[in-house]
Formats: sequence, C-alpha cells, structure tokens
Amino acid sequence: QVQLVESGGGLVQPGGSLRLSCAVSGSILNIRTMGWYCQAPGKERELVATITRLSGTRYADSVKGRFTISRDNAKNTVYLQMNSLKPEDTAVYYCYADLYGVSGTYIKTYWGQGTQVTVSS
Repeated sequence: QVQLVESGGGLVQPGGSLRLSCAVSGSILNIRTMGWYCQAPGKERELVATITRLSGTRYADSVKGRFTISRDNAKNTVYLQMNSLKPEDTAVYYCYADLYGVSGTYIKTYWGQGTQVTVSS
C-alpha cells in the first residue's frame, strides 16, 4: 500500500515562509511526476507546482518567483518552499505522486491527506 504523508503547514504572517514536505512510502516501484495542488474554501483544487523525476519544474503563474518545488528521489520526498506568502495563498495543500510499474506502465496517482496553510496577520 502506498501512502503520502505531508508536513509543514501552519499559520504564518504575510511575507513569511513555510516549507512543506511530502514523503511517499509503501510498495514503490517508479515515481515519476510529483507535485502540489491547493484548494481554498469554496474553490476548486488548482495546480501549484510539479516536478519530474529529472527535476523539470512547472509553476502556477500566481506562485512563480515565490515558491520553489524540489525533490529527493532517494527519500521519495517532494518539497515546496513557500516564500513571500500572501493571504490569498491560504488553502489546503495536497501533494501527489504518479506511480509507474517496472515496464513503464502507468499505475495510479496517489494523493496526500492535505495540510492547511493559513496566511494571516
């Protein structure tokens, strides 16, 4: 069974920083793209950032220059460094991982349970 466990959320003042972590455990064969989505109250889940196994990255326009996604393949962990946080960044942040089999066949996308980030003075 595959599990994604997130940590690092919390309450921070505008302009502050947080670092989210998401560790994948279980029967892991091949993790390809990992990333983060967020969902604010009353809104749909939206993409924040993604990173491929070779560290190619993609960001939502709203976070470019402020957030940095990275990963440690040896630890099956993805990170999201969040700087210059704004009240509009307040949301539940979910990590995900795309798992593939030995033959390169897509298996499933797994999701974390979500971690709350609140930006408020």
